[in-house]
Amino acid sequence: MVEKSSFHGVGEAWISEGTKHPGETWDAKGAACVRRKKQPAVGRQDTGGSKRSVGTWKPGTPIAREQLSLHPLSPIRNMNFLQDVRKRLPSAQKLPSYDDLSKSAEKMTPRKISEKHDKVFVTGCQDPALETNQPRANAAFVVLARNKELEGVLQSLKSVERHFNRWFHYPYVFLNDGDFNSTFKDEVRKHVSSNVEFGKIDSSMWGFPDWVDHNVAKEGIRKQGDAAIMYGGMESYHHMCRFYSGFFYKHELLQKYDWYWRVEPEIKYFCDITYDPFIHMERNNKVYGFTIAVKELKETVPNIFRYASAYKRVNNITSTNLWDMFLEPKPEKPADELPKDDPKYKKPLPEDILRTEPGAGTIPDVDPESMEGETYNMCHYWSNFEIARLDWFRSKEYEDFFQMMDRSGGFWMERWGDAPIHSLAAGVLLNVSQVHYFRDIGYRHTTIAHCPANAKARQQNRPPYLETTTLDEKKRIEEDAYWEEWDEEKENGVGCRCRCDPEVPEVELKEGSCLPNWVDVAGGWITPGPPA
Repeated sequence: MVEKSSFHGVGEAWISEGTKHPGETWDAKGAACVRRKKQPAVGRQDTGGSKRSVGTWKPGTPIAREQLSLHPLSPIRNMNFLQDVRKRLPSAQKLPSYDDLSKSAEKMTPRKISEKHDKVFVTGCQDPALETNQPRANAAFVVLARNKELEGVLQSLKSVERHFNRWFHYPYVFLNDGDFNSTFKDEVRKHVSSNVEFGKIDSSMWGFPDWVDHNVAKEGIRKQGDAAIMYGGMESYHHMCRFYSGFFYKHELLQKYDWYWRVEPEIKYFCDITYDPFIHMERNNKVYGFTIAVKELKETVPNIFRYASAYKRVNNITSTNLWDMFLEPKPEKPADELPKDDPKYKKPLPEDILRTEPGAGTIPDVDPESMEGETYNMCHYWSNFEIARLDWFRSKEYEDFFQMMDRSGGFWMERWGDAPIHSLAAGVLLNVSQVHYFRDIGYRHTTIAHCPANAKARQQNRPPYLETTTLDEKKRIEEDAYWEEWDEEKENGVGCRCRCDPEVPEVELKEGSCLPNWVDVAGGWITPGPPA
């Protein structure tokens, strides 16, 4: 049983495989049981914001249907757990097995997306020398980490170097709200092929600002912890989200750069990236790039859309086509309100009959989630991977947007993440053609992954990469040999030498993915989907 508390982990939680103990709160998350330190609730009120099912478990107590909550993007990796669910929930007998999901995904041919506003920069592989002999962009990787996350950081660096930076050698900037120790610095330098800088985040960028009552802010965070909102009770997580929303690009070590590529501890890349994403973003006038788009947990951002929409209204900003990606579809008009030339038009009943209809004269229902007739669909770009222009973040428009969001108090009274902040800002300030979907980059963080199919007739022999930090010669050879056996090529595939993780389902195919929302604004599908 391992305690985990960091920028990127579950705050004040232990992860154990299916073990529950009396007197501890629990919730179901895929294969693992998350047990939280039970906090006293004296003098506090339940915020009621969480839909996660939390209670006190006692040995022998059956798990009720309403207590079982599976995140739509969490893969079911423990088949014993799935079988237990099937026994307890009659309707769950119809659930497909994990193997069934994997096999069906393997057989599917990827659908092609319209290239009206955006397209893959390089389909399949190319010789990296075509671009490594050219000038580099003014760019860097940015890593926010603490000393205790060294192992996860090294895992990420190995993956970045193996699949991309062994050819392009872009520098790294490491940031921490504390001091990096010599062990961390030495180990990082051993694992990279380029320059590294280490910086400290000062109190002006991390922690509670002077203009907020710190006791009120901390109480807001404690209430979120009591309500079991994911990461809601973890103060450092709130500070991290605020830092990545409005401060990282202001750090002195980043002032000299035009572009950044965010890297988190414990990530994994699945494909070789044989071109320079920064250069292609510049050539194509792109501002922001993503590889995964998913839905946020509603209880973490109940009021975020109100403020984003208010910013748009106050500044008289006309919606772009990108803003539509983040909106729930509007309900169809009643047939009698359609234009008369519409085939679905239905002639209204006479007024004297309408007056006798049940509900006539009542005030119409108002959607409490709606702003200006629009409702947030919870979609956001998953910002733990993003490649973006730093001058966009530094622009007056983005700064004004951040200041309005920051002054609302949502970074501590709610659990606003930097992902929806960046996404809604893009929706307000950018158009679709300025955003790029890195569909060819296979990437995994935690239990969510995107991994493309390999492009047909676009693969090339892979240069060996025997990284020097693995001292065991046999293991070094085995590690490299693993990537020599990449997945089969498929029609409409875009990847280069991708080898996907069979344990993690493709996010493009899962409920909770926002790829369909992106496709809608990007021009639609140009190949048909599977039969219904």
